Amino acid sequence: MYRIWVEISLDQLAANYHAVRLVVGEGVVVAPVLKADAYRHGSVEVAHRLQQEGAQWVAVSNAEEGVVLRESGIRLRILVMGDFLPHERDALVEYSLTPVIHSLERLKEYDRMAEALDRILPCHLKLDTGMGRLGVRATPQQTAESVAAARHLYVEGLMTHFASASDFSTSQTAEQIARYEDVLQTMGQMGIQPPLQHLGSSATIAYGIRQAFGTMVRPGLAIYGYITPSKGAAPQPELNVLPALTWKSRLVEIKEIPEGAQVGYGATWRTQRTTRLGIVAAGYADGIPHALSNRGQVIVDGYLAPIVGAVSMDLITVDLNGVPPARVGDTVTLLGRENGVRWDAEDIAAAAGTISYSVLCGIGNRVKRVYV
Repeated sequence: MYRIWVEISLDQLAANYHAVRLVVGEGVVVAPVLKADAYRHGSVEVAHRLQQEGAQWVAVSNAEEGVVLRESGIRLRILVMGDFLPHERDALVEYSLTPVIHSLERLKEYDRMAEALDRILPCHLKLDTGMGRLGVRATPQQTAESVAAARHLYVEGLMTHFASASDFSTSQTAEQIARYEDVLQTMGQMGIQPPLQHLGSSATIAYGIRQAFGTMVRPGLAIYGYITPSKGAAPQPELNVLPALTWKSRLVEIKEIPEGAQVGYGATWRTQRTTRLGIVAAGYADGIPHALSNRGQVIVDGYLAPIVGAVSMDLITVDLNGVPPARVGDTVTLLGRENGVRWDAEDIAAAAGTISYSVLCGIGNRVKRVYV
């Protein structure tokens, strides 16, 4: 009987994984992204279920996330996508983690490390084709020559990351694909053919951008049941997924206040009539965006109830005038669906002026996880 918790359906996660596999086809490896504790779904539990479902790879952000999975018994290949720091290199080898290299200098450093160990170490090389963050920006020829010179590395993957994959009003994705293919072609001319070629994540899968599939894809948000809304003249989504996480709390108090009463920090909301208010055990310390003050909603007993007043650290206040059966102790759905009523991460993101990734990853550590 928790005050605030999330319910996570591992069956739905598995269904989402298989939905991705169906879209990309048999010849493409699916590497679900489990960074940020699997978008707060619990990386260990998610990885174990994906392992049962036949996944070959998962991807994380840093070495520490990979070590957590290894120590929990995960045998899958683990791709460490964020650039590694010098003190993390030993862990990459000790825990059989595959790093993504983001510069030609780092490629040389990792090659020297492999030589000192008298081993051939696997790695993937990332190209910055237009994101402007991590990745190699050298010419195709310089990149290919550096890979050829790394004689103690097995560069088994070549990857990039799209900046605007769901925005069909811009040509940026096509331009990034072209830059990636220039490098891949130049490497091929030198006899270098990384077997794992991966460009795309959830949006490219969802909208069927097949030239971005390569031989591997890295779905993140889609595994958890969401597709980033598109811009411009987008094709119809090919991917059917459903959210795997429902976030819940409880009504801890119900009170009636008169017309004209002020509510919350800063008195940003005033009643227009006698109003029945519900106090919910959830606040910005749990991950409720403060921007939902006077803008968000929750679901109480199958009814949408608006958040009134400011979101505080531990509590929110909701207007229960439209929720006749509500009682203290009732479950409140902060994110999810109930009796055909929906208020999910996309709805919260739209109301708060953010993105669904931020909503999911913002769920706090004191929110208990329950697997159903």
